[in-house]
Amino acid sequence: METLADGVITLVRWRPDHRDAQVETVVGSLDHLAAWMPWAIDGYDSAKGDEFLARAAAQWESGEEYNYAIFTPDDELAGSCGLMRRGDGWEIGYWLAKSQTGKGYVTRASALLVSLAWRLDAAYVLIKHDSENVRSGAVPERLGFSRVGEEKAEGRLPSACSGVNVVWRLERAA
Repeated sequence: METLADGVITLVRWRPDHRDAQVETVVGSLDHLAAWMPWAIDGYDSAKGDEFLARAAAQWESGEEYNYAIFTPDDELAGSCGLMRRGDGWEIGYWLAKSQTGKGYVTRASALLVSLAWRLDAAYVLIKHDSENVRSGAVPERLGFSRVGEEKAEGRLPSACSGVNVVWRLERAA
């Protein structure tokens, strides 16, 4: 479960030795990420990278979240994705470097995470995204999720966000 692959992308559990590549990838796409990701609004640096990796390790050990680095076929860090426990289900989150968008990597990563959620006996899987983030919304649609509603976003809003999250849900087949 520490590595998931589909023949094109590889998801690898985040490790401390990924920090430099992770920080470089985030910083290199900060304008793109800060428009949608609250954690990127105030910039990103090595200290924030260390905080993320420490939190990811603790959450992995507790079974609360499983966060992965997304690697391209050329072994380049493309972004991040993860499963977050939500009651008897899981929620998928993701981000990509600006240069890696439009290549299908998040759809592939999300499909791998859905399969993992079923192996973890999830009753359902959720994906949420800001209503203005049309590209992010295409992912659950491609994977057969149903749009089940909207909810008010919490916390500080990135510049491109509307403050309304679209909620998608995929039920485990009986």
